[in-house]
Amino acid sequence: MAELLAIVLVVGVLAAVLGPLAWLAARVRRRGVGDNVMGPFEEIWHPAAHRFRAEIRVYEERMVPLPPAEDPRRRGDVPGRSRPADR
Repeated sequence: MAELLAIVLVVGVLAAVLGPLAWLAARVRRRGVGDNVMGPFEEIWHPAAHRFRAEIRVYEERMVPLPPAEDPRRRGDVPGRSRPADR
């Protein structure tokens, strides 16, 4: 009986520790804030992934936002010129 209680206790403690960690990992991935916390460890253990994420971050900062959908220049239209659908 004592062996069964020890096994249940170990499994319970393991679930109590890993459950919140799994929840935290999912939340961090959704919000994208894990980079600040895990960045130093990633740089130590997997430098190529760290460099790749840094390149992605630079690329995202350089992206130009698209013009609004109502903007006639978005479709290549010239202001003042009628389109075939308008005729």
